[in-house]
Amino acid sequence: MLSTQMSEVRPESQTSALHPPSAEAGWQRQGKLWSNLKELCEVLRIPATPSVADEELLFQHVQFKTGQRIHTIGQTFDTLYIVHSGFLKTVLIDEFGNEQVLSFPMKGDLFGVDGIHTKRYASEAVALSNCDLILLPFKKFTALGRTHVELEHAMYSVMSRELVREQAMVSMLGALSAEARVARFLVSLAERFAEMGYSSKLFNLRMTRHEIGSYLGLTLETVSRTLSAFNEIGLITVDQRSIGIKDADALKTLRRLPPSSSRAKQVAAKKARQHAQSIASSWTQLETA
Repeated sequence: MLSTQMSEVRPESQTSALHPPSAEAGWQRQGKLWSNLKELCEVLRIPATPSVADEELLFQHVQFKTGQRIHTIGQTFDTLYIVHSGFLKTVLIDEFGNEQVLSFPMKGDLFGVDGIHTKRYASEAVALSNCDLILLPFKKFTALGRTHVELEHAMYSVMSRELVREQAMVSMLGALSAEARVARFLVSLAERFAEMGYSSKLFNLRMTRHEIGSYLGLTLETVSRTLSAFNEIGLITVDQRSIGIKDADALKTLRRLPPSSSRAKQVAAKKARQHAQSIASSWTQLETA
């Protein structure tokens, strides 16, 4: 019965009814256009029961380009969004137009939940790269919950996962130094990249240093200075937006950076060790030649 009531039809008229066309919405007809329920569960990293695997329900994909808005503050809520690929940010905007970054949704993340309470989105979502999103109309979600109790519970666990992440961020902002915040942010990013199947040792920052600062409650200058200091003492490598994690354990436990004078001594000692190792290696090669 559910398949009959909820099965997806594909004419353009349904798409325009869900979201009216606009220049900013950027509805692109490229790439993957539909996912079934099993694929939806795989993206969210939740178990798919046999009954779910047999469902023929289809969920529409929509592509957005870098800089485009997915939804705005105050827009009528009707849809949850699942990130199939790409990177985004969710923000609050005050009366002066200042942004406060709330989160950086990535592959497997769910956003739009903040619209459930008032039936209007409380934040704005913006694409930081070209994105492929799966639409989950809220009416369809509630209908699925009545038929698939296990799926409903799994979806609530996904929502809880996002809430726990936000609570951890609030706790971090209140308890850690600026350097520790940046360190934990890099560790968190590395772990999330690993979950997506990418390298946790070398990755590109999709967000600007200003956006990182907004998220962590820091200034752009503090973020830039901290990244440079981490690079200087060998915890990471920095090449514009490319970040290499050299010592993840140290980043996890870091509380404060040593004073600049102490860091200079550490760097000098490190260079001296490297120089000595280079000389020793050269002598070894000469002796074995």
